[in-house]
Amino acid sequence: MTTTTLAYYEKNADRFAADTQSLSFGTVQDRFLKYISAGARILDFGCGAGRDARYFLSKGFQVDAIDGSAKMCEIARKNTGLPVRQMLFQDLSANAYYDGIWACASILHLPTNALRETFDKMLLALKDGGYLYASFKYGTFEGQRNGRHFTDFTEETFANFLVAVPGIAIVEEWISPDVRPGREDEKWLNVILQCIKEQ
Repeated sequence: MTTTTLAYYEKNADRFAADTQSLSFGTVQDRFLKYISAGARILDFGCGAGRDARYFLSKGFQVDAIDGSAKMCEIARKNTGLPVRQMLFQDLSANAYYDGIWACASILHLPTNALRETFDKMLLALKDGGYLYASFKYGTFEGQRNGRHFTDFTEETFANFLVAVPGIAIVEEWISPDVRPGREDEKWLNVILQCIKEQ
């Protein structure tokens, strides 16, 4: 994640938390959880204020949560009771440890090259057959927008991106509106992917 993006979340953590904590996101969360065995271990990768980690905990899953922003980690610890770790995406070093990785509106802040490297690290962190959810702004833009870096995708550009990421398969892919009030015209690309370790 770029230093500009991290600085944005440090400065705006309280407002971001207020804007996202009460949003109803159960439909997407449950769409991901149907692939994850009961009680399995999930990494909330870029957890923000902890909304999703808290939901997964309420459903009986084991949850680890990380975020790059120190302020956001502080808020997420209060919201979840978890020992949320401050960590950059590129510092993920787990090996075949997670049954699922949830990257909701998080890794979209990485430039393409860093995103490719992070996908490799996420696949290494997943168990064979594990699942990954990620979401991106829908479009073809890459660069600074509203003080943060964004890498947007369409179905076609994401498929092209995955060509360079071996060991992964698209299980589900869909477009959804933004759930925040007044932003329904903004579209998101949602993907559920499965890790297929090379034999």
